[in-house]
Amino acid sequence: MLEPGDNAELPPIPGKRYFTIGEVSELCAVKPHVLRYWEQEFPQLKPVKRRGNRRYYQRQDVLIIRQIRSLLYSEGFTIGGARQKMAGDEARTDLSQSQQIIRQVRSELEDVLRLLRR
Repeated sequence: MLEPGDNAELPPIPGKRYFTIGEVSELCAVKPHVLRYWEQEFPQLKPVKRRGNRRYYQRQDVLIIRQIRSLLYSEGFTIGGARQKMAGDEARTDLSQSQQIIRQVRSELEDVLRLLRR
């Protein structure tokens, strides 16, 4: 995710539910036009759009933006490379969650089988 050094230079994320593009810009030290561009390049980044196409980012979006910023500015990834890395991380998370669910279902089925054998 983010390197500790990257976190230290950015302000803490307040405990709000939604953030405007201006607030996210300050929280992530990235200009608003860059955030709008990143929305087009990274499918994981989908702020809620309301009246007049106003963007409202959630905490998860801010964390994703900070991760993208770290990959591009600190680690030297290109946009394409960062997109691939983020997609790979997402796939690993999905796989891990799927494996955890399978283990849980299997355990529950084994419990049911034990009850039926009695």
